[in-house]
Amino acid sequence: MIELLAISGSLRAASTNSALLAALAANAPSDCRVAVYDGLGLLPIFNPDDEGERTPREAARLIGAVTSADGIIVSCPEYAHGVPGGMKNALDWLVSRDAAVGKPAMLVHASARSLYARAALAEIMRTMSFALCEDAVLEIGLLGKKPPEMEAILAEPESVLAMREAVSTFAEFIRAR
Repeated sequence: MIELLAISGSLRAASTNSALLAALAANAPSDCRVAVYDGLGLLPIFNPDDEGERTPREAARLIGAVTSADGIIVSCPEYAHGVPGGMKNALDWLVSRDAAVGKPAMLVHASARSLYARAALAEIMRTMSFALCEDAVLEIGLLGKKPPEMEAILAEPESVLAMREAVSTFAEFIRAR
């Protein structure tokens, strides 16, 4: 069983990115389990003085979840042509740890318009030594949709198939490492 950790870079209650990851978890292939991390808004602002024995509980939970996962899936909005602060903060908590080094990662998208954030996030994660899977591509356009519309789009057979294929491709990438 491939254990995956999904992290949404959005804190919004009606987040398209969070909806995409929840649907991805619900529609994962039978040989993969996707757990969605729910503590992004609980993380304190990263401070290198708080590492080691002083690591805050939520940061330790994130670090442990990333460390134990076989791979990471990230879906992130774009704010002002960049990665939202909460997502960057979560990654900062992983910078000096071995959790990210060589960890397979996949980026998925709920909007075709987040090109700057995609590039920035990929650069940050490569710099941190995540192993980005470039072949697992998933973009389902949910921008501007209300929750019932998102639910309907994510339940469409072609959306479900796209999610399963992307996660299967990512699982193959993980197994080949």
